[in-house]
Amino acid sequence: QVQLVESGGGLVQAGGSLRLSCAASRRTLGSYAMGWFRQAPGKERDFVAAISWSDGSTGYADSVKGRFTISRDNAKNTVYLQMNSLKPDDTAVYYCAARRLSTLGTIPELVDYWGKGTLVTVSS
Repeated sequence: QVQLVESGGGLVQAGGSLRLSCAASRRTLGSYAMGWFRQAPGKERDFVAAISWSDGSTGYADSVKGRFTISRDNAKNTVYLQMNSLKPDDTAVYYCAARRLSTLGTIPELVDYWGKGTLVTVSS
C-alpha cells in the first residue's frame, strides 16, 4: 500500500504561481511512476504531469507544457508540481497519483493509488 498526501493548494490570482507537494508513505519507489491529475467541477479527471521514479523522465499534458514542472525528491519520497503563469482554467482539485510501473499513463483507470486531492483556485 502507498498513501499519498497532497499539500500546497490555495487561491491565487491569474498569472501567479503555486507549488504542490505529494508525500508518499512507501520507502522504496524505485519502480513506481507518480504524477498529478486534476478535476474541475462537472468535468472528468484529466492527466496533468508524470515522473518516473527510476530515471526521472517526465511527461505533461499539452495544456500545461511550459508552465508546470514536475520534480521529485528521493530522500523525502515527495513529488512536486510547480505551477507558473496560472490561468482561471487551471482551477480544479489536483490529485496525486502513483502506479506500480515505470510509466503513469494518462488515464485515471491506470492509477493504483490516489491522494485525497488539494484545491487550486485561480481568480481572474
